[in-house]
Amino acid sequence: MSEPTGAAQDWTEPGAYLVAPGVWRLPAVLPLDGLRAVNIYALTDADGLTLIDGGWALDAARRALVDGLAQIGAGLGDIKRFLVTHAHRDHYTNAIAVRREFGTPVLLGAGERATIDRLTGPVPAKFSDQLASLARNGGASVVEALTAHGFGDGDSAQGFEAPDEWIADGTKFQVGDRTLEAIATPGHTRGHVVFADRAADVLFAGDHVLPHITPSVAFEVDPSRLGLRDYLGSLRLVRAMPDMELLPAHGPTGTRVHARVDALLAHHDRRLADMADALTAGASTGFDVATQIGWTRRLRKFADLDPFNQMLAVFETVLHLELLVAQGHATVQEIDAIRTYATVGTAPDRSDRA
Repeated sequence: MSEPTGAAQDWTEPGAYLVAPGVWRLPAVLPLDGLRAVNIYALTDADGLTLIDGGWALDAARRALVDGLAQIGAGLGDIKRFLVTHAHRDHYTNAIAVRREFGTPVLLGAGERATIDRLTGPVPAKFSDQLASLARNGGASVVEALTAHGFGDGDSAQGFEAPDEWIADGTKFQVGDRTLEAIATPGHTRGHVVFADRAADVLFAGDHVLPHITPSVAFEVDPSRLGLRDYLGSLRLVRAMPDMELLPAHGPTGTRVHARVDALLAHHDRRLADMADALTAGASTGFDVATQIGWTRRLRKFADLDPFNQMLAVFETVLHLELLVAQGHATVQEIDAIRTYATVGTAPDRSDRA
């Protein structure tokens, strides 16, 4: 099928959609309220298929992938490798599941090595690690709500294994006559990579650049304290490249990369200024600041978010506050195991770029 167009079309509808010569978009279902599918891209050549991302290791996601491949006359056994943009389970774990069955090589960005080691080591990471961080940032009430829903009991390492190869920045992959260049874009995760096909004018962007939502930079096993600075730097790196068509992991195709990157940079400028204003008005912890600003495109109140998204909002806020500290606009201290922030000097203007 050709890619659907028009505002009424649902990009999450299962199937196989031709988005560029030899490139098919295969939406695979996700069990999330706000994010209902992930785009897997199948690139064809005479030797088989290269898939960019693999989806979540869930029965429904596997069926969507199998059915999508069938529409282009292929099956799971025709996949000769997975190039995975990052180690989040909705991109990585189904690739691992397919490898267990077919021996298909799985490749992942070298910057994800520490995360994979933590997830697959002798003492695997637990969801409770996120709850401890949330409490340190003033979110005790959110911890209570999450605990009441059973969050923190599970094993966050389930479904993870090491890849067959680590992808270094600048590595080039041949897919028939096509050349894909892997570009390290840390921020959404430490080892996120995008794949540029410059000749075809397309960027397989994973979760680095999304057309309708602002990618999270907050949910990792061991997030970088300056993960937001990393992310903004990676956005500028992509902005300095020639403009290309955006092939995102979540959302429809049809957007150009530069325009969307400009919008994301402007968004974070506003967030930094808004959070500095909240500190000036008396907020002090990540939780306090998060409750003072709007969330999602509709600027929803913090209290209207479900507990999981409240946790993500606090973590996002903390990364913005840590960047304000690095810029010299705020200070941080820990008192009685709670991290608190305060403004110092001049507040950032809405074009301040670190």
